[in-house]
Amino acid sequence: MSLREELKGELVKATKSRDRTRLSTIRLLISAIKNREIDLKRELRDEEVFQVISSMIRQRRESIEQFKLGNRQDLVDREEEELSILSSFLPPQLSQDEVVDIVKELIKDTGASGMKDMGMVMKEAISKVAGRAEGKMVSDIVREILSAGGKYEAR
Repeated sequence: MSLREELKGELVKATKSRDRTRLSTIRLLISAIKNREIDLKRELRDEEVFQVISSMIRQRRESIEQFKLGNRQDLVDREEEELSILSSFLPPQLSQDEVVDIVKELIKDTGASGMKDMGMVMKEAISKVAGRAEGKMVSDIVREILSAGGKYEAR
């Protein structure tokens, strides 16, 4: 079953159970996917849908930070609930060690030797982890490994 079909099924379940937050979050997600498809003029693959979900998750996290600074706990709670719903549609997340192994393998396969090759490695890494790791973590790991000449020290 594709992710698109799963989302439609979850939309029906949320409608029947009258779960307003889940329903509005899924509708928002479906709308974001359709907007991305309109931009690209084609249907999205599951990996691209994961990128849309990851983007929405990143937006929620940023909003939570801002709402906490503004002492708006009601909005923080709503964003956290939406974050939880969106996260449920992503595949299980990779650990930092798994991402390091993937990045090291990609650097070896691509022959990357320094920071000048970061774009090439990032492109491959993001497509390889597709929704299973946060882009910032992948970027930080790639940057550290490339700048250290292939070595990585976990912080």
